[in-house]
Amino acid sequence: MRSQLAIHKHSYILFCWFAVSIVLSVSAAIFFETIIPLFFPAILVFFFQVLVDYEKIYYLLFLCIPVSSEVFFTDHLATDFPTEPLIVGLMFIYLFILLTKPFEINAKFIKHPLSVFILMHIGWISLTTFTSSNFTFSIKFLLAKLWYIVTFYFFAEHVLKSEKKIRLLLWLVAISLCLATLKVIIHHSFLEFGFKRINEACPPFFRNHVNYAAILSVFFPFIPFLFKWTKSKFTKRIGQAIFIIISFGIITAFTRAAYVALVIAFIAYWIIRFRLVKFAILITTIAIIGLIMFLVTKNKFMELVPTDQTVAHKEFADIVSSTSDLKDVSTMERYYRWIAASQMVSEKPLIGFGPGNFYHFYKHYTLNKFSTYVSDNPEKSGVHNYYLMTVLEQGIIGLILFLFIIYFSIIYGEKIYHDSKNRARKDLVMSATLSLLIIDSFLLMNDMIETDKVGSFFFLNIAILVIVDLLNEKESKEITKQP
Repeated sequence: MRSQLAIHKHSYILFCWFAVSIVLSVSAAIFFETIIPLFFPAILVFFFQVLVDYEKIYYLLFLCIPVSSEVFFTDHLATDFPTEPLIVGLMFIYLFILLTKPFEINAKFIKHPLSVFILMHIGWISLTTFTSSNFTFSIKFLLAKLWYIVTFYFFAEHVLKSEKKIRLLLWLVAISLCLATLKVIIHHSFLEFGFKRINEACPPFFRNHVNYAAILSVFFPFIPFLFKWTKSKFTKRIGQAIFIIISFGIITAFTRAAYVALVIAFIAYWIIRFRLVKFAILITTIAIIGLIMFLVTKNKFMELVPTDQTVAHKEFADIVSSTSDLKDVSTMERYYRWIAASQMVSEKPLIGFGPGNFYHFYKHYTLNKFSTYVSDNPEKSGVHNYYLMTVLEQGIIGLILFLFIIYFSIIYGEKIYHDSKNRARKDLVMSATLSLLIIDSFLLMNDMIETDKVGSFFFLNIAILVIVDLLNEKESKEITKQP
């Protein structure tokens, strides 16, 4: 009885202090005419929850990812709210655990080859930051990359030590993403599902239809896994409903990259099943190098110069046909930036211009013959090819390290899939590998790995592969020890 009274007393005191903080915050917000003091009570709750159970904060982060919104404080300062503050906060929590309780960190996870490649990747980004042509922009890029890798990769293993916890996290994302998708679909229905009006339906949760289609496609492989491996009929029906809603969302997002990425994922499923990943990677690499050599030889790329037929279309069917004819303005604008990026690579092939520096230098390297009426780039977007952006900003070594992460993640995905004895575990590994491949496909035409809605899953997928690999290894050793 006394212990219950003591708990009640402490709860009452905490409640009083929290109530006082709310009153003071509201008063300060009114007095200074700013909303910033209103965040103080939320920060107090965050730190209290961290002391009690920081795992729930981690789950909260993934619950918020589909419904996060870009908030601009000034023309040059923006954040994804509430995810970015949570990402940074969780990074500091992990670093605090690393410093105070280092033996709680799984050394096998840190030493795993995929972890080593990721550490080499961030190490090279750090080096090219200090050799950067503009240090200020590069250090911002480095810090953002650090909190993504720490939170979504290393902290993921610390929290998600079992398949049950991974499944819970995926369910939270699925429910949140489904609700965000429903909002877009309903809004889009009032616009008669018009292709040219899809961008109006996407805010506030998605910047545009590409950002919207990206997260739907990236998460899509996990949905069949969720409703397939649930015992409850009610939960299974929910999973099936989510599958239908997100499928419809992908179809009505009218995004070519999403359609192509899903086709690639379907083909990759069978490649993984038949253990053909290494062969497929070899063929793909040879094909890409061959295409680049073809375009460079005798300046063949100059045949792609835009004409007066290069326009922005208002119907999706026109977009598809103009893409095949190389007359779509968005495709032409990509050529414009890719050529500039190629010129930049030739100038600084080893260490590049520094992370995050493409926009600030590329216009000096463009060819006017490829410019279109959208080349002013007021939104300050990137190369629209993450591989090209990596090599021009981080040099050839930076690209090789990034490709190592991608190639070996897929190779390990195939290995872990076939090593797993449990059917549900196999499906989880397949889902993570296909999700990763979809992101890799998107990176051919976009730079969205730096966004919370895509970058989070890039590192989470790799973390899931390593977690399952270590679980398989542990179980294999236990079986071997049995008499």
